[in-house]
Amino acid sequence: MVHLRSAAALALCAGLSAAAPTDLEKRQATNIDTTVLNFALTLEHLENVFYNQALQKFSARDFQKAGYGDDYYNNLKYIAYDEQQHVQLLTNAIQAAGATPVQQCTYNFPYNDVRSFITLSSVLEGVGTSAYLGGAPLITSKQYLTVAGSILAVEALHTSYQRNAINEVPFPNPLYTSLDPTSVFSLASLFIVSCPAGSPPLPFTANPALQVNGDTCTCEEPECSKSSRWHRKGRGWNKGWPKNWRDNSNYCQPPRAGDTASFTAATTDSATLPNNVFVTFVSGLSVTSVPGQVSGSTIKATIPPIAMGQTYVFISKSDVENTFDQSQVLFGPAVLEVAPPPPPATY
Repeated sequence: MVHLRSAAALALCAGLSAAAPTDLEKRQATNIDTTVLNFALTLEHLENVFYNQALQKFSARDFQKAGYGDDYYNNLKYIAYDEQQHVQLLTNAIQAAGATPVQQCTYNFPYNDVRSFITLSSVLEGVGTSAYLGGAPLITSKQYLTVAGSILAVEALHTSYQRNAINEVPFPNPLYTSLDPTSVFSLASLFIVSCPAGSPPLPFTANPALQVNGDTCTCEEPECSKSSRWHRKGRGWNKGWPKNWRDNSNYCQPPRAGDTASFTAATTDSATLPNNVFVTFVSGLSVTSVPGQVSGSTIKATIPPIAMGQTYVFISKSDVENTFDQSQVLFGPAVLEVAPPPPPATY
C-alpha cells in the first residue's frame, strides 16, 4: 500500500529548497500553497460550470421523467450553490495571498440526458474529493489546510449523494482514494476545450489518455439484482426496481474484483504502447500492478481485490506497487467503477 506522489509538486519543492534560508518558509507558503489553491480552483471552475449548464439544460420536469423527485432536484441546486461558493472562496484566498487566480475555461461535458449527467457528476465529484485528499499534504499553511479539508468534506457528501442516485453504493471503500495533482489534471483536461490567455498556467502536463471499454454500469445495490426487479402486477408495481426504473442501463452491473477489464490507450507516434506493460489500479490507499495483455492499443487485465468503487487505472512501464511515481506512467488514469463485495454476513 502506497500513497501517490506528484512529480510536479516534488519538483516545485526542490526549486524552493534552493532559495535563501531566510525567506524559504515565506516562499513555500506563497508558491506551493497558491499553486495548490489554483489547482483546486481549476477543478471548482469546472464543476461550477458543469452544474450551471445542467440546470439550464434540464428542468425539474426532466428529472421527474427520468425517475427523480423534487427532493433530488432541490438538493442538486444546493450542490450547484456549493460549487459556486467554493469558486469564490478560493478566488478570494488566492487574491489575498497576492497571487493571480486561474480563470474559468471553456468546457465540453459528454452527457445528453439526465441519467448520463448524474453518472458523470458522480465521477467528477469523486475525482474532486480524491484531488483534495491528494493535495492536502502539499499545503504548508494550517489555515489553508483547514479550508481545503472543509471543502473536501462537502465534496465527499456530493460524491455519496450522486452515487446513491444511480444505485451505486455511496461509500464502497473503507478508505477514500488519494490522487496526485498530475493525475487529476490529466482527467480534468479531458473536459477543457480552451482557457483564457491571461490565466496563469499550472505546472502540470496531462498524461496520454486511457479509456475504459464497454458500457458504463452503475447498478450495485441489492435492488438492482435480476431476482428483485419490479414487475407490473395489476394497477401497481411490486418492489424491486431500481429507483429510476425508466432507465434500462440501471440493470447493468459494474465489474467486480476477479473480472477482466479492457482499456484503450490514446496511442500516437510519440506515445506508443509497448508489449510488456502493467495495469496499475489505485483504490483507497492501495496500489496494485498486474500484467497487461496488449493487443494493438487495447489492454486487458484482471481487476485485483483492492479495487472497490471509483478506481483509477494507469498503464505503467513497470510494477509500481511499492514505488509509484509519475515517471512510470504511460497512459491514464482511466476511471473504472468496481462493484464492492457484499458487506460481511455477520451484520
